[in-house]
Amino acid sequence: MSEISETASGGVVWQSSPPGSIYDYIRVASFSIGPDGLVEQWSRRAVDLFGVTAEEARGKDPVEAFMPADLRERGHRRVKEILDGKEWTGLVPFRMPGEDRPRGIAEMYVMPSETQTGERAALCIVVDVRALRRIETDLAASQAIFGQSPFGFLLFGTDLTVKRANRRFATVFGGEADDHRGRTVHDYLGHAEADRMTTALRRVLETGESVTDFQIIGAAPGARDRRHWSINLYRVHSGSGRPIGVAGLGIDVTRRHNAAREAANARRNLALLNEAGARIGNSLDLEATARELLDVAVPGFCDLASVDLYQGLLTGDEAPPGRWGNSHDVGYGAGSAELRRVAFASAVSDTPLRTDEGHGPDSGCRGPVPIEVGAVHRYPFNSPCAGALRTGRVRTVPGGEGDLVQSTLIVPMVAHDTLVGLVQFSRAKGSEPFGERDRALAVELAARAAVCIDNARLYRREHERALILQRSLLPPGDPEAAGLDIACRYLPGTAATEVGGDWFDVIELPGHRTALVIGDVMGRGLRAAVAMGELRTAVRTLAQLDLEPAEVLSHLDEIARGLGAPIGAQQSRSHKSRGPELSEVYLATCVYAVYDPVTRRCTFANAGHLPPVLVEPGEPALLLDVPPGMPLGVGGEPFEEVEVELPEGALLALYTDGLVESRDHPLDEGLQAFRRALTDPDRAALEDVCDRVLTSLDTGHGEDDIALLMARIQGLPGEAVGDWQLPREPRSVGRARELARAQLAAWDLDALVDTVELLVSELVTNALRYGEGEIRLRLLRDRTLVCEVWDAGLVQPRRRRARDTDEGGRGLQLVGLLSSSWGSRRTPRGKTVWFELALPDGEGAAEPTVEQLLSMF
Repeated sequence: MSEISETASGGVVWQSSPPGSIYDYIRVASFSIGPDGLVEQWSRRAVDLFGVTAEEARGKDPVEAFMPADLRERGHRRVKEILDGKEWTGLVPFRMPGEDRPRGIAEMYVMPSETQTGERAALCIVVDVRALRRIETDLAASQAIFGQSPFGFLLFGTDLTVKRANRRFATVFGGEADDHRGRTVHDYLGHAEADRMTTALRRVLETGESVTDFQIIGAAPGARDRRHWSINLYRVHSGSGRPIGVAGLGIDVTRRHNAAREAANARRNLALLNEAGARIGNSLDLEATARELLDVAVPGFCDLASVDLYQGLLTGDEAPPGRWGNSHDVGYGAGSAELRRVAFASAVSDTPLRTDEGHGPDSGCRGPVPIEVGAVHRYPFNSPCAGALRTGRVRTVPGGEGDLVQSTLIVPMVAHDTLVGLVQFSRAKGSEPFGERDRALAVELAARAAVCIDNARLYRREHERALILQRSLLPPGDPEAAGLDIACRYLPGTAATEVGGDWFDVIELPGHRTALVIGDVMGRGLRAAVAMGELRTAVRTLAQLDLEPAEVLSHLDEIARGLGAPIGAQQSRSHKSRGPELSEVYLATCVYAVYDPVTRRCTFANAGHLPPVLVEPGEPALLLDVPPGMPLGVGGEPFEEVEVELPEGALLALYTDGLVESRDHPLDEGLQAFRRALTDPDRAALEDVCDRVLTSLDTGHGEDDIALLMARIQGLPGEAVGDWQLPREPRSVGRARELARAQLAAWDLDALVDTVELLVSELVTNALRYGEGEIRLRLLRDRTLVCEVWDAGLVQPRRRRARDTDEGGRGLQLVGLLSSSWGSRRTPRGKTVWFELALPDGEGAAEPTVEQLLSMF
């Protein structure tokens, strides 16, 4: 079908060939010469070629007008020959009228013709040689680029079929270049990739927008490996601007893709290792460390993962869980010991990882079973997991038919040659399979977690030992004391923190007095707990000497400093290269208070500890002004005492800093909150007060141990005390017996009269014989009966065994046999000798046998 197009000169022509034909590029012009050798006709293309209009050209001699002067003679000769009937073809330089130099070279074809009258004429067809040379150059360049390009090159027509392919493309996809004409992208790519490519080609053809670095994946004919290509597409136009197809330039980027993937994997692995270093091991908890490992691995490294730890490790067995490679170890090392699934994570399913190796310890089941977190199981001896545990080597297990898992890495967790468990990393179907880099990363992740888990195991063992030691040194049950209602609480730090050196104690002293002690050894761990035990034992020993509170703390200070003294010479000699060493320096704070229920007076001494809190009935809680002193172990400073009279029903609280101090609030705020919680207008039960304090305070429990010792004052009533002054004369012995007999009768303790009369007689007699000054007799009735004899002498009584010939010296032996306990203590004005008897309805001491009585004589 003919079309109408417009020439470069503006003329309209009919044409059947589509726009962009060769004539659009080649400049062809024509003109005619009459019998007189002058121009008769001048075409429009001649106007374009020579730049001369028809009016200017007609009637001119073409030789004179367009040829240089030196060629005119030859030109006239040629024109004459043509008019004589000869044809001529050749190259002719031409110039524009009015110019001296040639403008170009024209290839001219001149053929003779005749006019209507039969005269000779000529028709000239002229082609611009420069246009021909440009076309030849362009074709040669196009052929060189297309044919010699090292990249695959395709030209798609408007119907998206291949119009031309270069040699490089044919080398990859087979055959000769011409064999690919008429094919489509579906002949080279899979269905999905071919559809993507077709869509891209159609979009480029319709919009004219180029596409660069279009990634497609496929395989060359006869090859099994998948290749990656980068395709650049752009629309191709004819000379008139009409789209005639799409050109595609393809580059094989498989190596670049693999290198980029390896670099991305390396960056991912480094990022994972960096994240593992930051996140794994933040807690000293076995299960938490396992969960931290999986938080790092899923989904950054794998799709599913699980951690199994040896059950013995979790239950605190002393023996290490196992050493890989020891074939004689038929327990842990054989891979058949009990394990517990402690952690599981999945990015694709919440269902526990199924395995054909997990079996309950008693079920005896076979076949794939899911292992729940917390379940205890075993691996059969011949299973890959058991083999990995025996050898300490990583194993790769492919997934089964219809299984969610594509492959699994089984990695033993080994720390310091100690096998602690097993971690399994799995990737689901469709994920990239594990490579060598992945195996190395899995081993590194498991090793880091194993070290943290082993550290947690060692810490847990030390923590439990310290906790056992610490609890064993605390008073058992609810302590009892004369004239005091006592309640106490002790909360150790959680498993995430180390055991501290907090302790408290309630010590019964002679005369129904009570020593209340609370202290805190600075530092944590087993060493702090041991130091606390040593100081607690020392306090109990010093308390039995009935020393004043300030003296007790002075002796404790010496003991604490002794704990940091140089290690013995024998140990120093074993470290000659390092010389003498010092053990850890121990510092401790302590409050020591002695309460007398008869006078309801309490004497305090403080070594750097928080002050006691006193709540009087109907009054707000207040901090007692007890000079704090220096902590134990510092030395060089004396301790002061403060004596406070405590009203009946008052509440006394001793505590450690874990109760009132935490990271969230300063000490002053904690003390204020503690005082508010202790204010008790309703006189609630002491146990309830303790619970209210612990629940109402923001203690930040877990950061430190908490010790709380509370006592409500209940002094001995006046009718429970008998107190008399006796002159220093012999008849005071009989007077003492009479007073004791009468007091016991008033207390309905007739069963004790004979024993008390005998023992009181012995003590008063000794006071008269060896003591000084007035004698004071005091009887105290509470849970037991206490008898005290006071005098001004400083010489302490000493029990000795009398010889057969001795007439005396058996009094204190008799006191020791007939009483539950006896002793003596210093007083500000002398000494006190005392004995204690159980009440008839209590569990008293057994009556002395005849042999025991005769042994004194």
